[in-house]
Amino acid sequence: MNRIQKELLGWYGKNHRTLPWRNTSDPYAIWVSEVMLQQTQVKTVIPYYERFLAAFPEPEILAKADLQEVLKIWEGLGYYARARNLHRAAREVMENHGGVVPQRRASLKALPGIGDYIAAAVSSIAFGKPHAAVDGNVKRVLARFHQMELPVNDPAAGKVFKIAAEAFLEKSSPGEFNQAMMELGALVCTPRNPRCHGCPLAWGCRVYKENAVNQYPKRIQKARIPEYHIAVGVVWKNSRVLITQRKPDGLLGGLWEFPGGKIRGGETPSEACTREIKEEVNLVVETRERIARIRHAYTHFKIVMDVFRCAYLSGRVRLRGPVDFRWVRLHEIDQFPFPGANRKFIPLIKSHENKALLAF
Repeated sequence: MNRIQKELLGWYGKNHRTLPWRNTSDPYAIWVSEVMLQQTQVKTVIPYYERFLAAFPEPEILAKADLQEVLKIWEGLGYYARARNLHRAAREVMENHGGVVPQRRASLKALPGIGDYIAAAVSSIAFGKPHAAVDGNVKRVLARFHQMELPVNDPAAGKVFKIAAEAFLEKSSPGEFNQAMMELGALVCTPRNPRCHGCPLAWGCRVYKENAVNQYPKRIQKARIPEYHIAVGVVWKNSRVLITQRKPDGLLGGLWEFPGGKIRGGETPSEACTREIKEEVNLVVETRERIARIRHAYTHFKIVMDVFRCAYLSGRVRLRGPVDFRWVRLHEIDQFPFPGANRKFIPLIKSHENKALLAF
């Protein structure tokens, strides 16, 4: 064991956080945690992780569950492709691996939604396989320690960071060492205002020695995120509202929402709402009032959403785009998984339920 490994493991033993997935050796539970932790903060993940495992404590139960049930448990965590892939992967574990999460990294990577990082994390933490797990925290530690000029967000640099991480790895306890590297990035070698004086690797860190910590890691500047203006209608008919289901794949796949779409040039939001509802579900409606204006950010774009209360006038639902629909009473809405943007205004609809019933 070299000095880097000894110092880092010693620091980790004294300073690591107590997290629910660190109290288990169950590869399935570790796998679930790693999927949830992709692009999501630890404090956000913990309650979702606990609810998910309470509902689906083993691959067999997850595999047998309806996808809508899985998406409902996942609701609010975002990046819903993770939930869909986890569900599909559980079915493959049952069909191809006898219900046992495979140990080999190659077998793990063959499962839906598992890339190099998750495969390395699960195989090292759950099975003690000597594979370095390289996430954003690890890249930041490596970039600063070695004063690497390669941008951490450049996919072409991934192999270089992987080689550097493998050189650091303590192969007799790879799972603990991988977690120590990630924990160092999360608690000490943070993106802003890193706590270098408390870092167990400060003695060897090149950017610390040169007082250049805030200049690293290097990043490629991304293009400005576009913003789209959306109009959505809450269509009332006989004390019920219309909800539609998105296609099973793609952005927000399988979730339910209120019908609507992008506002065209020259349209008012109200006009766009009635047009989109006609085109999407074949109903003629009248917009009565704007309920809310919602702002929401996704990974690659932002939206401004004007939400209208609409009265049904005529037509029968025929879907163009959505794959299913329901007319539901407001108290039934919580049974369905909705995207975050819709969940922001659902409480406003509920608070105006009596007003809506009287108006329509």
